[in-house]
Amino acid sequence: MRPSRKQLIKNLAFYLGGDQPFVPWLERMRSVFGAFLGLLLVITTAQFLGELGGTDEWLMASLGASALLVFALPQSPMAQPWAVIAGNTLSALVGISIFRFVNDPLLAMPLAASLSILGMFALRCLHPPAAAVALIVVLSQITHYQYAFFPVMVDSILLILAGATYSNLTGKPYPNKPN
Repeated sequence: MRPSRKQLIKNLAFYLGGDQPFVPWLERMRSVFGAFLGLLLVITTAQFLGELGGTDEWLMASLGASALLVFALPQSPMAQPWAVIAGNTLSALVGISIFRFVNDPLLAMPLAASLSILGMFALRCLHPPAAAVALIVVLSQITHYQYAFFPVMVDSILLILAGATYSNLTGKPYPNKPN
């Protein structure tokens, strides 16, 4: 039996965002403003620390994706402090190790991302933007392990502190409390 036109439109609408829950405009603006303030704080502080320490790499590119989780979805398990900090740091360490030992970038990139996912499963710190950290490390040809701690870990900690402060000030408890 062929689906009706109405059913086809309903199915198409579902795949074009119909599966996303409605978010009131006030909550959208709270999330957007929080992400702006949080990222501004992290970027400014990281740049200052980088200049202070004479480090050229003071920001990780996937921080925007982490900010989306922390500020727009603060109740998600993937937005919790352990997931953000450990997931990003572990993925940077994995990416650096893979880049140092695997000479073929076509093999190094998927290996770094997939092994970082395996590590996040093992440490119970799944954070989707962290898989991008592993790819960024390989694409940027980063070979020094210091990068995993600054900027990756420090930026992650700063983002969590900004997210916790902002969320709690605006009535959204963060991080999740254990039951």
